[in-house]
Amino acid sequence: MSTELLTDITIFVLALLVGFEVISKVPATLHTPLMSAANSIHGIVLAGAMLIAVTANDALGYILAFVAAAFAAMNVVGGYVVTGRMLKMFRRSRAPVAAAHSPAALNGRGNGGPA
Repeated sequence: MSTELLTDITIFVLALLVGFEVISKVPATLHTPLMSAANSIHGIVLAGAMLIAVTANDALGYILAFVAAAFAAMNVVGGYVVTGRMLKMFRRSRAPVAAAHSPAALNGRGNGGPA
């Protein structure tokens, strides 16, 4: 095992540990907004995974690069999914269409108002 690969593995493991420690300290009420706003950070992690892939020289390096890229891609996609779900929560609901299908409208009284 080369020194560069050992350094890459050490950085990867330390990043996992630090990331887990930082995220576990965030209260549940703040976790979703913070993570959905951090998509750019996850993109940087993906770029770091690609740098690991460029410096890989053997099968272990390629496996490490693949795992790092897979985790980073899951973070990016997951961040956008969470953001989309959060934004859906704040959309206004459509106005009810029941007035057009009311008995008054069916009797020929116009838009369902008083006769």
